[in-house]
Amino acid sequence: MVSETIIPGGIQDADGSSYSITATDILEHLYCPRFTYFELVLEIPEHQEKRFKVQKGRTIHEERATINPDYLRKKLGCVERKKSVYLSSRRGLRGVVDEILFLRDGTAAPLDYKYAEYKERTFKNHRYQLAFYGSLIRECFDLPVQRGFIVYTRSHNKLVEIALTAAVYSELDTIIAEFLEIVQKGRYPDPTRYPARCADCCYRNICEKVV
Repeated sequence: MVSETIIPGGIQDADGSSYSITATDILEHLYCPRFTYFELVLEIPEHQEKRFKVQKGRTIHEERATINPDYLRKKLGCVERKKSVYLSSRRGLRGVVDEILFLRDGTAAPLDYKYAEYKERTFKNHRYQLAFYGSLIRECFDLPVQRGFIVYTRSHNKLVEIALTAAVYSELDTIIAEFLEIVQKGRYPDPTRYPARCADCCYRNICEKVV
């Protein structure tokens, strides 16, 4: 069950409709800015939910919601844990955090489960997703959020700590500003700098046809 801590907020999109930004929006934007344009400006559905990894990832999240409901990660200094928490901020961000850990030092931290293997480094999109959740937690709970955690389920549930520094939050703000430039002004962006991603993109058949 999702618990709710909601602070009203929102932004205006290109046609003046109210809109809020999710962590998924940011991840798709990082994959390719044109993803944002096709999905949110032209309103062409992308049907990511049909992909195996997306379906499996959702199953993992559902399973984790029922396992060890009273378990605290005491080695991390966790004194309280909230699971599947829906948060919304005045700046127009919203999302469901897998877990919020409240730590002994008076800070809080997001924890996210990934259906992925740990490759001896953390990808930028995972770091910015944690920063996104950290920003929500800071505003909704009025607590410092200086780190976050990812559990890589395909690497024997390896737990990885990610520092959420002022620089990371600043980088996230820049990404959000770029996202809003497209959504609010309807600007057609440059494509991803990584052409290999195009082969697996649901918009590949129309991307180059749009002027």
